[in-house]
Amino acid sequence: MFVADLTFDCYQDTQLADAEQAINQMVVALRANGQIIGDEFPTVLKEGYFLTRVMCPEEDSLHPLHHSPFVKHAINKLNEAGLLAPKVKVIGQDIHANSADACVEPSCYILYTTYLHTCSPLYCGDDFLPVPLYKLPAIANGDYKTLIKWQEDWQACDQLQINGATRAEFAALDEMSLLDSSLTRRGLDLSKRISFLTKKPVYYYLYRVGGESLQHEQQRRCPGCDGEWALAEPWFGLFDFRCDSCELVSNISWDHQ
Repeated sequence: MFVADLTFDCYQDTQLADAEQAINQMVVALRANGQIIGDEFPTVLKEGYFLTRVMCPEEDSLHPLHHSPFVKHAINKLNEAGLLAPKVKVIGQDIHANSADACVEPSCYILYTTYLHTCSPLYCGDDFLPVPLYKLPAIANGDYKTLIKWQEDWQACDQLQINGATRAEFAALDEMSLLDSSLTRRGLDLSKRISFLTKKPVYYYLYRVGGESLQHEQQRRCPGCDGEWALAEPWFGLFDFRCDSCELVSNISWDHQ
């Protein structure tokens, strides 16, 4: 991922509240389009301009060629508030973050995230690198907001079960690991939508913790079709199970690894 600064120049007198609202709308539109990543975007007021720092999947993520209709609409709102379209200055690559997937035609995708990840929740099935969302056909209503909201909910559940400080831990764990949970159903619907648009398989990750023993874990069957899904070798060193029929992946319980 890359760190970039967005500079919003004022070309006429403007009210701070109007400028703030227009910049927020711009940031929300860019995030919903996958052009910027994360949920914290500090903005400072300089002499005659505003500066917002963002994270991007790729060096050219903010190029106008990637703009969705909503991003273009947000730019028009900037103009109405007395601001010009943002000038982009790429500061450099974040040394702590993953690179973005560069495959032209991935053979498949994996819908996967954790509470630690700020990148795209859709991974390439060839190199297991996050795929910038704006490289996909829009999922719904012109952008990827529904997918990002699913990711936020999954990460919130993951954080709750990792902390283990409240009884909500168990409900959160069920949401991530059960095939019939509301979170899983939403994720599977999104997977099917992406698969339909891209004409590629999209595997959905089911989290796994607990279990009786390592031997019992190794004998688990696919929760979708009850078929064999254990792999001879973990896929990307992470997924011990994969069902090509149900397009599900999972891991041997973290308690027995």
